[in-house]
Parts: sequence; structure tokens; C-alpha cells
Amino acid sequence: MNTKVKPLAVAIMGPTASGKTAAALHIARHLPCEIISVDSALVYRGMDIGSAKPSLEERAAVPHHLIDILDPTESYSVMQFREDALRLVTEIQARGNLPLLVGGTMLYFKGLRDGLDALPQADPALRAELDAEIALHGAPALHARLATLDPVTAARLKPNDTQRLQRAMEIIALTGQPMSALLAKAAKVELPFDLLSFALEPSDRSVLHQRITDRFDQMLNARPGLLEEVKTLRARGDLHTGLPSMRCVGYRQAWDYLDGEGDLAAMREKGIIATRQLAKRQLTWLRSMDDRISVNCLAPDAAGKILEHVKAKLG
Repeated sequence: MNTKVKPLAVAIMGPTASGKTAAALHIARHLPCEIISVDSALVYRGMDIGSAKPSLEERAAVPHHLIDILDPTESYSVMQFREDALRLVTEIQARGNLPLLVGGTMLYFKGLRDGLDALPQADPALRAELDAEIALHGAPALHARLATLDPVTAARLKPNDTQRLQRAMEIIALTGQPMSALLAKAAKVELPFDLLSFALEPSDRSVLHQRITDRFDQMLNARPGLLEEVKTLRARGDLHTGLPSMRCVGYRQAWDYLDGEGDLAAMREKGIIATRQLAKRQLTWLRSMDDRISVNCLAPDAAGKILEHVKAKLG
């Protein structure tokens, strides 16, 4: 039997506005750490305000990784994240520091923990057919069809999430099996490190909703603010709402407003609602992770509790 003790890495997960960055910085003030961002928006340069990117001062105080690594025209897959994260954890541990994986992109956490699924590659011809179907009947109609073929996957996808709906239908067409069945069969991988996972979860969802509202207002009222940031991105001329970067919560709503859709109050409401929906999906993902240590993100000592657990684990 292999009794070798694996080195430790710490995951700090949670919905948006749950205080993940603050908790990570608190731990880094007490232990030698480096932070690996687990956030699909923070990878993009020029997207600072709407993504609530850690400040330059915060990044100067503690080494941060996987922030500002891509232009907004580029895409970043779960596979790329997993490869980068595994490499960074090894490098950070070799420097004698504790890797903190911090963020709210649950698909990245899942890809890291469970490995990548052996799903078929995209088929351009099939994608074109699905695009035509969406153009003719709309994404909700495709979602309804998916619900009859793979109700498990359909239940976790929004009716207008065209990208993921297409992928789910593509997998059925290529394999004859629903995505949910293929994912259930996938063998779990063993990480080369011990991952201690914390989930910052609210004891009162309404308080988290108020935090989300307050933060969105801060983004709008900052100088420069979210709208100025999106105006700058639009002025480049090479970005559009079909890109993953511009589909990020907040950016899509600001872009639509600058395109003339509704007034500022409606844009604010749409942005807040979209952020709350994101938080709800993040919490649903977290509840599926049985090995997480849940910490009330509304408690004043939330970061201290995580630190206590980490110190105890380190001995």
C-alpha cells in the first residue's frame, strides 16, 4: 500500500460576492501562499471592473496566477485550465508555498477534481445543423427537445444557453447516448495533491442578494465604471457578443444597453438578476460536492475559520 503523504492544496469556492478573494488574502497574510484564479472572466485582459478582478495592490501583495493571460478575442477551455492548474500547483509547492485555488467557475473546479470526460470532438457539420435549427425554431425549442432525450442535462441548462444546448445535442447525435449517462460513467482521476476544499455559502440567501446588488451598483458608479469599460472594449472593433468573454455576466447586459436595448435602470436590473442567477447555479454546483467544508460566508470570522482548518491540516 502506498502511504506516501501528498502535498496540500486548498480550494476556496463560492458564489459571486461571497468573499473568496478576501478569505484568500487573509490566509496569505498568515501562511506562505500563491493564488491560482479559478475564474473564467479573470483570464481576460481589459476586463477588470465587471469581473471584480483583484486590484494591482492585492496582486502585488500575494502572487496571483491565471489572471490577464488572454485577449478577450480568445477562448479558454476547461482542458486548458486543468493543464495550467496542475502545472502551477506543482510549481508553487516546489517553491515551498501553499497553492490556493480561488474562484467561482465551478466547471473549472469539476474539471480539475474529476478529470476530463472522454466526450467526442465537436462536429462542424452537425453544429451548422443545430445553428439552423436554433435560427428557425429558437433555443427554447432545442431545450425542450433535449429534455425528452436527456432530462438530467436539460434540467441544469438554461433554455437560452445555446452553446451548451448545442453540445449536449451534438453528443447525443454522435454517440447515441445522453451526455449525463456518459459523464456518470467517467472514471474519477486521482490528483497528485491533497485538495482541501472550502465552500463559502450564505446562511441567508437574501443577504447575498443584497451584496450582489451593492457590488453591481459599485461597478456602475465607479469612475471609470462598467459602462466605460465596455465602451472601451466595443471601440476596439473586433469584439462581439458571440465571444465567451463578452457573454460574461455584466458585460453582456452592458453591451446590449450600449446597443440601445432599454434604459439604464433596465440594464441595471438585468445585470443584477443575471448575477443572482449565476450565484444560484454556483450554489447548486457546490451542494453536489460532498467533500467540501461549508463555511458561512456571512459570518464575520469566515476567513478565520478556513485558516484554522488549513493550519490544522498542515499540522
